[in-house]
Amino acid sequence: MIGFILGAKSIQSQTFNEKGVRIPTTFINTSPCYLIDIKTKENNGYFSLRLGFGQTKNIKKPVRGEIEKAGIKTPLRFLREFRLEEYGENVKVITEDKKTGIQLGEVKVFIGEEIKPTLFFKKGDKVQVSGISKGKGFQGPVVRHHFKGGPHTHGQSRGERAPGSIGMTTTPGRVFKGKRMAGRMGQDRVTVKNLIIVDISDKGLTLKGLVPGPTNGLIEVKN
Repeated sequence: MIGFILGAKSIQSQTFNEKGVRIPTTFINTSPCYLIDIKTKENNGYFSLRLGFGQTKNIKKPVRGEIEKAGIKTPLRFLREFRLEEYGENVKVITEDKKTGIQLGEVKVFIGEEIKPTLFFKKGDKVQVSGISKGKGFQGPVVRHHFKGGPHTHGQSRGERAPGSIGMTTTPGRVFKGKRMAGRMGQDRVTVKNLIIVDISDKGLTLKGLVPGPTNGLIEVKN
């Protein structure tokens, strides 16, 4: 089944599967998550769902207007879109009782309704999780790219963790783009595929394994 939801990384713990093997788990809190808008090719040039997640106090006026237009009173912190072109005829826009919504397989969701995990997912499903990894600041090549470093003996004094030579002589006489060097590490968009749902409720998902990002960081889940 096609499914999308936004959540926040919560508790990392462990449990035991049916064979008695200990496995790491991560709980994704998905409450509250709402369908905000539907982008269509006729009006916007592409086909996607716009979801909102998380409560906050202060939001910008354009965002507040978008949320209120959907009939949602909860001030939402995050807004994200999921593209739908790849699913073809399995997804279509519907209108019932003057409400606009979308039909994903046999499931119908209308703008302004809250999306719960049990609507799209079930225990045992494999999902794809995306998030922003933790920022590590400026790191050297040993930490950032797992360089071995220089020798620790034979007169070595300052270059144990140095990157070594990065260029060449006259031809071509420059440093190539993409050369692995020291620099800012982390805060990248990371996607982990094929995580199994260990448990599910109306409040969130418990996944086998670990997901990117800090605690309370935004997580996108789809299957």
